[in-house]
Amino acid sequence: MSIEWLNEELYSAWGQRFRVDKELVRKKSDFQDIVIFESESHGRVLVLDGAIQITERDEFVYQEMLTHVPLLTHGAAKRVLIIGAGDGGVLRRVLEHPGVEKAVMVEIDGDVIELSKTYLPKIAGDAWNDPRADVIVGDGIEYVAKAVDESFDVIIVDSTDPIGVGEVLFTDAFYQHCARILGPQGLIVNQCGVPFMQADELRETSLRRARFFPTVSAYVAAVPTYVGGFMTLGVASKGGNPAKQDVAAVRERAREAGLLGKTQYWTPEIHVGSFNLPPYIAANLPASQD
Repeated sequence: MSIEWLNEELYSAWGQRFRVDKELVRKKSDFQDIVIFESESHGRVLVLDGAIQITERDEFVYQEMLTHVPLLTHGAAKRVLIIGAGDGGVLRRVLEHPGVEKAVMVEIDGDVIELSKTYLPKIAGDAWNDPRADVIVGDGIEYVAKAVDESFDVIIVDSTDPIGVGEVLFTDAFYQHCARILGPQGLIVNQCGVPFMQADELRETSLRRARFFPTVSAYVAAVPTYVGGFMTLGVASKGGNPAKQDVAAVRERAREAGLLGKTQYWTPEIHVGSFNLPPYIAANLPASQD
């Protein structure tokens, strides 16, 4: 009996492989190659253009940190814009915040949404049916360019790396529009790769955002399937410095939101501590800001 393995193709000289118990779907959309398979070790796994995107077993790490950190840093977010995140996990976590009145999700590849609904239902849960959710299959760049000034409190960008379909989400024009459509205390967060292997991604993204936001920082999360050490999540703020937060204040906001004790990775202490970066990561950020 032959055993089938999937080898990740993110890096040319290093990677990981998964034993495929059962391939559930393989489709070439208008934008990318999509594969979802069953794995004994990680449950169901979503792969886009040969790169692991999310697994059922460890998705909570990435989704909780990408969502709860910016929303609880802001403290009063009512309108949230999500770019990408077609699996629905970010949408689900955003809607766990009762203060959120509207969550607009713009995903360019409708096939990712539909296949995730069918084969990865645990990741989004009931988020697709929440009346506060507005799910749009469309171009996030175009949406941001046309959005009204100061119409969102938080923007969460959950995209692939800045190659292929995700490349246009890392440009000056995109960040300039994001700054325009965020309110006075607005924040934008997006994944900036694994700096042990992708330091340029964090460095170049931070420099671009610093042209339009007074404060640029980053925090880290340890996601097992994002090989190479810490995953960095870049954050840019029009308000205070997210890297200078108080655990007690974050805990009180989480208590009011009903999140304490309901997360698997995020805690108030992890939230604040995640901004304490190892020097090899911090070296890729602009000079310290107050």
